[in-house]
Amino acid sequence: MSQTSRDRILARIRSAVATAPEAPEVPRTYLTRHVPDGPDAVLDLLHENLADYRAHVHRTDPAGLPGLIARLLDERGARSVVVPPGLPEAWLAECGAGRVADGPGLTPAVLDSVDAVVTGCALAVAETGTLVLDGGPGQGRRALTLVPDLHVCVVRAPEQVVASVPEALPRLDPLRALTWISGPSATSDIELDRVEGVHGPRTLEVVLVRGARTVSGGPATDREATDREATDRR
Repeated sequence: MSQTSRDRILARIRSAVATAPEAPEVPRTYLTRHVPDGPDAVLDLLHENLADYRAHVHRTDPAGLPGLIARLLDERGARSVVVPPGLPEAWLAECGAGRVADGPGLTPAVLDSVDAVVTGCALAVAETGTLVLDGGPGQGRRALTLVPDLHVCVVRAPEQVVASVPEALPRLDPLRALTWISGPSATSDIELDRVEGVHGPRTLEVVLVRGARTVSGGPATDREATDREATDRR
């Protein structure tokens, strides 16, 4: 059998390292976070990095959440909004936009005619300014947050806010379809001309809610029915 170039290169490498000593053990003492432990510092960093990615960031308490969502939709001229399964009804209590419930008939073409979507999230990562959605209650299937031009995402603080990706991963189910969002959809050409809205929402409004547990997305045992429904629709 003729020897290929690949075989010859690998043979030379094996010969060169045959008498080399074993590599020493190197302790992996990497930091899992680069921000102080205080929840206020982590939340401030999340706010800063979300804004750096050109998301519009707002803070409120549970009582002010419905009014703030209604104002954001109104200011963006949203006449219709997608409602994912499990989204708390109180969130849209003051909203004047027409509500579009998700269902089998809500195809990408139909979604494209809807102005906005309001969702919760699974987690938010402060060091990267990233929102993570896993299809749980109040988040919906992936298409709901990729097609409408405006995405309003509610984050419960401090429960849903982590400092770093290493802190986020153990809290996420790798078998779920995860969507990681860092700012509005954007791309740049070779001349660095930035264009937003090419691959997803052009506008991302993030609402950080401090206070009571008002955001959906609790323990997995609370999400099983919606998880099955979301998986069926993907």
